[in-house]
Amino acid sequence: MSLETIFDQALENHREGRTAEAELGYRQILDADPNHADSLHLLGMIAYEAGDCETAIERIRHAIELNPRASSYYLNLGNVLQHLDLARDAGGCYLSALRIKPDLVEAQVNLAHLFLAAEDTRNAIEWYERALALRPDMAEVHKKLGDAHRVELKTDLAIAAYRRAIALQPGYADALHELGILLRANRDLDGALAAFREALAAEPDHPRAGFAKALLLLLQGNFREGWAAYECRWSSADHATPMRPYLQPAWKGQPIDGSLLLWPEQGIGDEIMFSSAVPDVIRAGTRCILECDARLKPLLARSFPDIEVISDREAGFDPARRIVAQLPLGSLPGLYRREWSEFASSSSPYLRADSTQREHYRGRYANGERTVGLAWFSNNVKTGKGRSIDLEQLKPLFDVPGKRWVSLQYGDATALEAEVAAAGLSLLVDPEVDQLRDMDEFAAQVAAMDLVITIDNTTAHLAGALGVPVWLMLPFAPDWRWPEFGGGSPWYPSMRIFQQPQPGDWASVVAQVNDALRSLPPRHSEA
Repeated sequence: MSLETIFDQALENHREGRTAEAELGYRQILDADPNHADSLHLLGMIAYEAGDCETAIERIRHAIELNPRASSYYLNLGNVLQHLDLARDAGGCYLSALRIKPDLVEAQVNLAHLFLAAEDTRNAIEWYERALALRPDMAEVHKKLGDAHRVELKTDLAIAAYRRAIALQPGYADALHELGILLRANRDLDGALAAFREALAAEPDHPRAGFAKALLLLLQGNFREGWAAYECRWSSADHATPMRPYLQPAWKGQPIDGSLLLWPEQGIGDEIMFSSAVPDVIRAGTRCILECDARLKPLLARSFPDIEVISDREAGFDPARRIVAQLPLGSLPGLYRREWSEFASSSSPYLRADSTQREHYRGRYANGERTVGLAWFSNNVKTGKGRSIDLEQLKPLFDVPGKRWVSLQYGDATALEAEVAAAGLSLLVDPEVDQLRDMDEFAAQVAAMDLVITIDNTTAHLAGALGVPVWLMLPFAPDWRWPEFGGGSPWYPSMRIFQQPQPGDWASVVAQVNDALRSLPPRHSEA
């Protein structure tokens, strides 16, 4: 047989997955012709497929030395290097391939992937668009283009790209999920819900769409279906708290002969919010042990004196406690808050600050004016930027007379004082309070306020749970915890909500809060 025939057979074996036969053929050719570049290149690919990247790189580079005009060699070398997270070297290979063959779509797409991974979205968009101009039927590339546009905050372009991907590949669950996220951000809640449902119809175990659907249902106030769907959070890539491996069954609200362990999940604000249903458990006569973050233990123990409050996770495994059932705290509203009307059973307030400390702070801040606490930023990595307001934007509020402004913002006191000074505001930063260290002391400070004005952070939950009048400033697309409820919150009767009318429009929110502040009666005229 000629070398050409042997190569053709080896190549067919390779394509059909018969790698041992393919490798034998390539080696037979190289025995006769050590400079047969195609065989070296494909032997390199066999090594790569077997996980031997070092040998793959060596063989493909040798093939390039023998034939430096083969674009496929550079493309595949780039793929091996990209697999090894050698992005710069991989990118160089893709560019070399494109210099030889400018219309090599695979190199364009892979180069775009590298730029997207490096958060260089503008170059990623350029290369995705070049590839799609040559081959517009690539659903995955349209989806990736949508991802890049989303990072650039070009929502309309991202939505269009996701829709194109879905049109090309009906049931494309990842694209449907991302489309739903953007529609939700645009407050097209029905459209978002339809996208999540379609994603789950195509891929019932999608790692994110089920949880996204649950949060959207809760935002819409569909609590019965929402809480049921919320139980899928444990399998979601977007839920950070892991399920605990307790042997005791999950409690379903039934009478039990023993103790129920309620254990914490998510953040401090979530623990506070979900704890609103703890009084329901107490009223049902269930013996309850409430585990919480150590910073919340004094506050919750004072607020719920009829139950045992612990902060030691291992205590839940103590046989002496006779724990016969357990439940993560986030599952509690699914038993007691399944309808709008059931929120009326929330005692208000349900948390009690230390009265001595509260009076201490009232005296500390008293000057005859209404004491107003303010919190303005969140350092949450995923959502903090969209929830936070620059302190400069809040300046108009300080022009309203008769207010004593106190910072309720967490962070280093010295840095906060510098920020306040730079903004030229009369806002007291009290170094005596460190909410990140002592949540009980912070609760006393919050309880000392006549009014709290805050963004969506722990301060909002704490003020609401303490029954302090609280004005919450929300972005255009709020978190699921704040379903629309006539300008207030079903969780906290003392809360009033001010929401952006358009994305990023904090100026309108500040103007509304300003008007509301000016409409308050003088403090001395209140009963």
